Amino acid sequence: MPQNTRKSDLSNPAMNIPEINLKRVVIIGGGFAGLNIAKNLSGKDFQIVMLDKHNYHTFQPLLYQVATAGLEPDSIAHAIRQIFTKKENFYFRIADVKEIDPENKTIITPIGNIFYDYLIIATGSETNYYGNENIRKYSMPMKTIPEALDLRSLVLQSLEAALLTNDLDERQRLMNFVIVGGGPTGVELAGAFGELKKHVLPNDYPDLDIRRMNVHLIQGADRLLPPMSQNASDKAAKYLDKLGVQVWFNTLVNDYDGKIVTTNDRSFETSTMIWTAGVKGALIPGMEGEDVIVGGRYLVDEFNKIKGLEDIYAVGDVALMMTPYNPKGDPMVAQVAIQQGKQLAKNLMAIKEGKSPKPFKYKDKGSMATIGRDKAVVDLPHWKFSGWFAWLVWMFIHLVSLIGFRNKMIALTNWVVQYFSYNKSVRLIIRPYTKGEAAPRE
Repeated sequence: MPQNTRKSDLSNPAMNIPEINLKRVVIIGGGFAGLNIAKNLSGKDFQIVMLDKHNYHTFQPLLYQVATAGLEPDSIAHAIRQIFTKKENFYFRIADVKEIDPENKTIITPIGNIFYDYLIIATGSETNYYGNENIRKYSMPMKTIPEALDLRSLVLQSLEAALLTNDLDERQRLMNFVIVGGGPTGVELAGAFGELKKHVLPNDYPDLDIRRMNVHLIQGADRLLPPMSQNASDKAAKYLDKLGVQVWFNTLVNDYDGKIVTTNDRSFETSTMIWTAGVKGALIPGMEGEDVIVGGRYLVDEFNKIKGLEDIYAVGDVALMMTPYNPKGDPMVAQVAIQQGKQLAKNLMAIKEGKSPKPFKYKDKGSMATIGRDKAVVDLPHWKFSGWFAWLVWMFIHLVSLIGFRNKMIALTNWVVQYFSYNKSVRLIIRPYTKGEAAPRE
């Protein structure tokens, strides 16, 4: 055994990570930020250890298509090990990190403890229920592939149940779908539901009056897509209206008991409420305090180092970088995570070479959202447009951003078939969903 083996590794060596004379960078999370750090540090005289709950990377912007039977999950997921095939000094382990011990520079997991020289927390975000236990218990989140599959099953099961009941009120409740949150996820999900109602479900359920199906989108603000331009918001609302989606502005959800959604001015009867109204950083125990966590995210300096801690960095959704030019921090979007990951990798290499790191500054490349076939809105720094061309741009950007040639081809094939036939061919209940028996939420 090498002489420089660390005591903390010996205490629980189940990870079987070899000891070598390179600085060890441990990355927690295989999302956009974690992958970009690992890719840019590979072959740069570091030992890289990545820990994640799953053995795959999820392309989250297309989760709503899995939930609405547009894509199968394997077309938006890619095995992490496959991404780093033949990369020297890279190690991946499936692990649920339970605690971080900054004093001893140790990460504690059920499969063993591991020492780090540099720790990078890239755990992303999780659904924020704002302390409402009923909403957490009865609503459907959509942050992971298991959650998207649960939602797909619940929607199809609700329609099957509507066929069987003779109780007209129960049938209507099963055919009402409520989406809370008018951001990109909520808008895209509502558009997909609208297309299902208008073009797909009448053929699947000829003995069910699909015209009675209602799709409600509840938005607390006075417009959709608040981070985008007013033009994008107006166009999105117009497109949703054409698809038969009922949008409710300035409406705040107070509670949901599994059957009735209560808001500040009305109620909705539904068996399916989808919660896309907020996210928060996926924090790890061991680093608490007002100086470390602000607004549910780790407070970092302009180099992504968590303030008050040594050699610990946070990137992406879990990080809050408050600067004079951006006092509220950067948005919790994929581009921020990607750019921070790349910059942090460069900074770690600079530190290793005795050079000064460079501060991070987000470069906004634009925002976009799609609202069904031929309908999308795009805000670029110097150009804002919508409609068919915007939809092509949205499709191209998302297609090239998918990891792996196979995933790109599967997604493209599905989109082409659906464009000409509206045939969402993955309307399958692979694993029936029962409330209270879902996969663990993350």
